[in-house]
Amino acid sequence: MDSMDMAYDVFSRQCPSRSTLEHVTGRWGALTLGALHDGTFRFNELRRRVDGVSEKMLSQTLHALERDGLVRRDAQPTNPPRVDYQLTPLGREIAERLMTLIRFVEDRQDEVGKAQERYDATRGAL
Repeated sequence: MDSMDMAYDVFSRQCPSRSTLEHVTGRWGALTLGALHDGTFRFNELRRRVDGVSEKMLSQTLHALERDGLVRRDAQPTNPPRVDYQLTPLGREIAERLMTLIRFVEDRQDEVGKAQERYDATRGAL
């Protein structure tokens, strides 16, 4: 069966959509897509925007997202070389949905904090 005819099921261990979901929803993937939602960035600009990511992790994340067709890498033959990263149309579509989730989590963080306090008070902090 051709992969185009396959019904994808992310809950199946062998489904290729699982790795894409991991790239999109992993900590660095989600933050990188969210940052690129704001526009085009050079590598070091993106690294500053995604506070806490190492150079190695950002590079690996960008490679995975580029391979998945979500990020476009534009290398310009200048001296020194200039490389810009931006979302592809597919990447922008995913980032839009991801930003909805990110904003929802940010908006509900006070509720989460209170739930954590209640949990810690009844079960002890871990």
